[in-house]
Amino acid sequence: MASHGDGGGADVKARIVGSALLLGLVGAVAWQWQADEAEVRAHTLTSLDPHAVTRIEIDMRGLPGQRFERRDGHWTGSTAHADEGRAQDLALLAATPVADWRPATDFDATKIGLSPPLAVLVLNGTRVEFGEMAALGKQRYAKVGDRIAIVPAQALPRPPRTASLPTTAVGGGP
Repeated sequence: MASHGDGGGADVKARIVGSALLLGLVGAVAWQWQADEAEVRAHTLTSLDPHAVTRIEIDMRGLPGQRFERRDGHWTGSTAHADEGRAQDLALLAATPVADWRPATDFDATKIGLSPPLAVLVLNGTRVEFGEMAALGKQRYAKVGDRIAIVPAQALPRPPRTASLPTTAVGGGP
């Protein structure tokens, strides 16, 4: 029988300590990653993953409402031809970066364009109301629940595409 000598026990101890340190390091990295994810979600308009959104409702002031639903990876709409690009753009608004969150009670909803809102977007049941531009900077107000977010000015649902204009010359023929 071969003998491992006096160093055999030390090798096992070193491996156990090394494995424990490695496990601790992996655990710390996983914890930090989760904390970073939570920090990012705290600074976005919703906690929704835009790619997980399956239902969208959009109502914009002065325009008819629209509904979209994702089925088999494609968007269907309330009209025969759903604008899949628009639906995807609307879903991406879920991850809009937020500069600051404030209680809704800090504002007069009428003065910031939230009574009535310019647009109401509902993503998988999460309601977002979009208001006017903020007085300072290129930002606007958005309401989610009982909080007001300060978001980039371009974070506003775009209106639906309109039918193409005729391409015939004005003023008659040749």
